[in-house]
Amino acid sequence: MILKASQRSGTRALGIHILNGEDNEHVELHEVKGFISQDILGAMSEIEIITKGTRCQQPLFSVSLNPPQTESVRVEVFEHALNMIEERLGLKDQPRMVVFHEKEGRRHAHCVWSRIDADTMTAKNLSFFKNTLREISKQLYLENGWQMPRGFVNSQERDPRNFTLAEWQQAKRSGESAKDLKAIIQECWSASDGVQAFSKALEERGLFLAKGDKSLDKNDNRLHVVVTHSGEVLSVARVIKKRGKDVTAKLGSSETLNTVAETKAHIAANIAPRLSAYIQEAKRLAANQMKPLHEQRHAMKIQHQLERQKLDAGQKARHENEVKERAARLSTGIKGVWDKLRGEHGKIKKQNEVEAYFCLQRDRKQRDDLVIAQMKERRELQDKIRLTREREAKQILALYKDAAHYRLMQAGELPEMRESLERGSGRERGSERGASRGRDVGTRSKEKGLDLG
Repeated sequence: MILKASQRSGTRALGIHILNGEDNEHVELHEVKGFISQDILGAMSEIEIITKGTRCQQPLFSVSLNPPQTESVRVEVFEHALNMIEERLGLKDQPRMVVFHEKEGRRHAHCVWSRIDADTMTAKNLSFFKNTLREISKQLYLENGWQMPRGFVNSQERDPRNFTLAEWQQAKRSGESAKDLKAIIQECWSASDGVQAFSKALEERGLFLAKGDKSLDKNDNRLHVVVTHSGEVLSVARVIKKRGKDVTAKLGSSETLNTVAETKAHIAANIAPRLSAYIQEAKRLAANQMKPLHEQRHAMKIQHQLERQKLDAGQKARHENEVKERAARLSTGIKGVWDKLRGEHGKIKKQNEVEAYFCLQRDRKQRDDLVIAQMKERRELQDKIRLTREREAKQILALYKDAAHYRLMQAGELPEMRESLERGSGRERGSERGASRGRDVGTRSKEKGLDLG
C-alpha cells in the first residue's frame, strides 16, 4: 500500500477536495473521530478555529492510502494501516477523519489528522515522517502478500513516470495522460544519442524540442524544454529526472534551438493546420466509440449506488430490531433489581455486547463483499475502456508520425529517400552510359557496313 503524506494548511480547500464526487465515482465518509461535528467541513472548521490559538502554519497531516491496483482490500486493512501510522508518528488520540474514494474499480482512502494537541495548544512534531511511512508501507506489502514495487526493494528502480499534481493538471489541459506523456519523453530520451535524434523522435509523437527561458529557473532546468502540440511547455530535465548539465551534455547548447515562442509559431503555421482536421476527426471517432462505454459506466455507477443504499437501509432496519430484542432481555422494575442482585443482569448485558459486536462485524462483511463484487465488475468495464483508449491513442500517434515523415520527405532529410534518389540517379546515369555506348556501337557498326536492323 503506497502511503503519500504532507503537512499542510487550507482546511476548507482540503475538505472540499476529499469530498469531490466529480473525479470519483463513490465517496464514502467512513469516520469522523475526536470532533464535535460529525461531517468533514464542520471538523475542518474546528481545526481552523483551534489553530488560531497557536502559531502553527500547517495544522493538518493528510495521508492517502493507495493499495495495489489489482487487489480488493477490506476496510480492516485500511484501519490497521491507520493505527500503525498513529502509533509510530505519535498521533494516537488525535482527532481524525477518514474518507474512502472509488474510481475505475479501485478503492483508496484519505485520512486527515489534526496536529494540534488541545491540552498543550502545540502542534505534534512529525520528524522524518516520510521515512516512517515508507517502512510502514513495506510492512503492509509483506503482511498482505502483495507484490512489492521495485522502488521499495531498490530506490534506484522507482517508476520514473511518477508525476506531480501540477504535471497532471498540465497534461490534462493538453488532453494527454500525464503518465503517458512522461513515458513518451523518457522513451525518446533513452532511444536517442543526440539532439537531432531526440528532436526527431519527439516530433514523430507530436512534441517539439525548444529553448526554454533561463530566467524561469535559476537551476537551468528549463534550458531544454518540450512543447506539446497544444502549446504546453515541459522541462526535459524535470521529466527525465536528470540535472540540467546532464541534459546539456547530451543535447548540446540550447542556443541552437528555437525559442518557445518560435516553436509555437512554427506549430501554428505549419503543423497545426495540416494535422488539425485529421486529429479532430480521429478524436470524434474515438469519442463515438467511447460513448457507449461511458454510458455503461454511468449506468453502472447509479446501479451500484442503489444497491448500496438498499443494503444500508436493510442493515439499519435489522440493527434497530436487534437492538430492541437485546433491550427486551433486560428486566425493569423490581424484577430488574432482583436480576442485578443475583447476577443475571450482568450475564445478559455481556451477552448483548458480544452479539452486538458480531452483528457489527457481520454487517461490515456484507457491505465489504458487496463493494468488492462491484469493484470487480467495474474493473472489467475499465479494462474495455483502457483498451479502447489505447487503440485510439495509437491511431492519433500514427497521424503525428505521418506528419513528421511527410515534413522530412519535403525537406529531403530521410535516409531512405536519399538512398532511393542515389539509386535512381545511378540507374539514370547507367542508362545514359548504355545509350551512349549503343549509339557508339551503332555508329561503328554502320561504319563497318553491318546491318543491325
